[in-house]
Amino acid sequence: MKTSSYAAQSATSPLAPHTIERRELRPDDVGIEILYCGVCHSDLHMARNDWGRAMYPVVPGHEIIGRVTAVGPEVIRHKVGDHVAVGCFVDSCQHCDQCHQGNEHMCREILTETYNGRDRLTGETTYGGYSKHIVVKDDFVLRVPEGLDLARAAPLLCAGITTYSPLRTWNAGPGSRVGVVGLGGLGHMAVKLAVGMGAHVTVLSRSKAKEADALALGADRLLDTSDAGALAGAASGFDLIIDTVPVKHDINPYVPLLDIDATLVLVGQLGPLDELFTVPAIMGRRRIAGSMIGGIPETQEMLDFCARQNILPDCEMIRMDQINEAFERMERSDVRYRFVIDMASLPARAG
Repeated sequence: MKTSSYAAQSATSPLAPHTIERRELRPDDVGIEILYCGVCHSDLHMARNDWGRAMYPVVPGHEIIGRVTAVGPEVIRHKVGDHVAVGCFVDSCQHCDQCHQGNEHMCREILTETYNGRDRLTGETTYGGYSKHIVVKDDFVLRVPEGLDLARAAPLLCAGITTYSPLRTWNAGPGSRVGVVGLGGLGHMAVKLAVGMGAHVTVLSRSKAKEADALALGADRLLDTSDAGALAGAASGFDLIIDTVPVKHDINPYVPLLDIDATLVLVGQLGPLDELFTVPAIMGRRRIAGSMIGGIPETQEMLDFCARQNILPDCEMIRMDQINEAFERMERSDVRYRFVIDMASLPARAG
């Protein structure tokens, strides 16, 4: 099936209309009409080959909300007309220990990414959600719970699960003290989810300028990390800190804020950090960890949790033909806090 999309043809070309071909349904496949697709900073990085592994043409998009249009004969979990979601990956080996534990994102072999990946059977390049339709293996299609706003839910499939997973792994909840570094697409979701879990939430920022935004999102307070006195007063004051900053930065100011046996989790920066001064980590048995997205069971748990708690990202809806402008605005941090593409704006056929 040929379908329309927006694709980058090179690292320097803007995204433009492009026709792609989706495979015929296999027995365990689900055909989906894409209704909404979130815009992730990863989409920008991949389109511009910032990580050096882009396979052009690149059709980005791994925050997908859609409607089932067809199912293969072996599919029993979804039916035509269902509202469904697809996240950052569409296949894994499904036989390693991590896949059996529901940690498909930690597959011991190789994860098939929603876009810029390789189909495990044919080796063809996968194309993402900046398109009208997609075909996905049933086991990797998620159910959208009743009551979840379809127009705002898409970023939950990346920003949501990326922050939900470490909060659950390190037991955020009533009585726990959670800090969030960075108040962008990831950070604002970390705040909302931690508040929903009942934690006491503090936004860590280099100035007071974001205090009103932090409090509006539900945080209990903002800690100005440029204030040496405020930092000293907050020493050993956190059980968990989620660091969502997506660029190289200095984490040394945050380590002494952890209590004994507490954890700083990196979810934003893929790459180097400033040199770490290890004394606070060693003296307080403090941990520095990393986390990425989550497996299929945990992602479904996150969607169900957000539906129960009415937790949704703050979104700005755009048309498909505004994607290049959205990329430019993302680079300037000119979005509160996630772009979502209304895929009704994409013609059924490119050109």
